[in-house]
Amino acid sequence: MDLKEKVDRNNLPRHIAVIMDGNGRWAKQRGGLRIFGHKSAITAVRETVEAAAELGVEYLTLYAFSTENWSRPASEVSALMQLLVTTIRKETATLNKNNIRLQTIGDTASLPASCRRELEEAIEITSNNSRMTLVLALSYSGRWELTQAMRKLAAEVEQGKLQASEINEHMIAESLATAGMPDPELLIRTSGEMRISNFLLWQLAYTELYITELLWPDFRKEHLYEAILSYQRRERRFGKTSEQLIK
Repeated sequence: MDLKEKVDRNNLPRHIAVIMDGNGRWAKQRGGLRIFGHKSAITAVRETVEAAAELGVEYLTLYAFSTENWSRPASEVSALMQLLVTTIRKETATLNKNNIRLQTIGDTASLPASCRRELEEAIEITSNNSRMTLVLALSYSGRWELTQAMRKLAAEVEQGKLQASEINEHMIAESLATAGMPDPELLIRTSGEMRISNFLLWQLAYTELYITELLWPDFRKEHLYEAILSYQRRERRFGKTSEQLIK
C-alpha cells in the first residue's frame, strides 16, 4: 500500500499551511544563485497543490513572501516578483481546470503593479471554483495582520459602532485576513527550522506542527502524505485530557 492509500480521508485537516523554506540553501548546495532555488521550487508547489486537492483538503495556505523578505537584496526581490508574475500567468489555467480557487492574504498593495494585475486576474478567473482554496501569503506577516485587525476594531470603537468591552475572540478572528477560513490544523515547515517566522500568529494557536529537514524544492506529494499521516497519528486535545476526549 502506498502512502496516499494510507491516508484516512475521514480525518483530513481541513486547512494545511506551509512555510516553504530552504530554496536558497538548495541552490547554494548546487552552486547556483538563490533565484535558481526559487524557480526549482515551482514543482514542489505544483505537486503539493495537486496532492492536497486530490485528497480533499479544503484550504491550502502557502507562505510565499513575507514582509521581512522586502529587506533581501533588491536583485533577488525583483527576480522573485517577476517569477511570481510568470508563474501565476502560467498556472491560472491549471487551477481553473482543477476547480481550485485562488486567494491572497497580506499587504498586496505593496506588490509591483504587474504582480497585482496578474493576481487580481487569476483570483477573478478562479473565483467560482469550489474544490479547494489555494491561499498565497504575499507581503504577509502575522504581526502586520494583527495590527490591521486592531486598527479596524479601534476605528469601530472610535466611531461608536462598538464598545471596547464587546470585543471578543470571534470579532478578532473575523477582522483578520483569513476571516471565513478555518484555522490550520496542520502546519508544515521544510528545512528543519524550528520556528513559525511571523506566520499566522493568531490562527496557529492549536495547530499541529510538522517539521522536516527536507528543503522545499525537493518536497513532493509523498512528503505531504507523510505529514498528514503524522497529523493523523496525534491526539488533538485542545487543553483537555485524553480521558475527557474518550467520554
